[in-house]
Amino acid sequence: MSGPPPPARELARIAWSPRTGAREGARLAAEEAAIALVFDGGAEAVMMATPADLEDFGIGFALTEGVVRAASEIKALEIVELDRGIEVRMRLDREIGADLLKRRRMRAGPVGCGLCGIDSIEAALPALPHVDSTLSFSPDALLAGMRAMSEGQSLGAATRAVHAAAFLDPREGVIAVREDVGRHNALDKLAGALARSGRSAGGGAILLSSRLSVDLVQKAARIGAPAIACVSAPTALAVRTARDAGIAIAAIVRDDGFEAFAYPERFGLSLLQDA
Repeated sequence: MSGPPPPARELARIAWSPRTGAREGARLAAEEAAIALVFDGGAEAVMMATPADLEDFGIGFALTEGVVRAASEIKALEIVELDRGIEVRMRLDREIGADLLKRRRMRAGPVGCGLCGIDSIEAALPALPHVDSTLSFSPDALLAGMRAMSEGQSLGAATRAVHAAAFLDPREGVIAVREDVGRHNALDKLAGALARSGRSAGGGAILLSSRLSVDLVQKAARIGAPAIACVSAPTALAVRTARDAGIAIAAIVRDDGFEAFAYPERFGLSLLQDA
């Protein structure tokens, strides 16, 4: 390969409307590529992802999926371009690598539920670390953070086809935005960016441009994020999981308000109580 593919490409298209009829033109389309996340020579997952911020992606995936407990347990990282995709190759601390190899051997064989390589219901819904935090965010800060995330979505503005994840510090505002065609990938990239900068996820809230499902809550819990806010709605399981993990949830965040589903007092809604 001559180099990694760009995050977006221009595509020829014909647009039609009843007012103007058919018109030739072009649209910038988000690119996606097969990205293999490889640990100690073994592929843990292959994701269709936006081919950008791949160092963040690799480290963040390792953290949010529980492969490592800290970024320092990744001893080396290399991006390798192949004919049909890209490998993010990581070398782990010897003890961590041995544990991962043991887990791979245990799950070898037919896949049970087919959830991204997870082979049992127990593995899909594991016990999560509890996030102990009293960090709060005013409603105004939350709405301002969502606006800042939207303004920081350069690829999203150009393509209308990617998700974003951002980190909101209650004192500094939004300090990082990562984009990807996959909402999970965007969160992984954000987690990696925080780890690489030495910033703890415990010091702010994760903002998402998507709905909130349980697997995103699981990822947030593993990096110790105390709050999540998203522009769409959460699933019921995501809310239950967040409550159990100590994570505050605000959803359907719009310019005219939002809805709090867990720990509303952390969003300045002290008159409300969790159901």
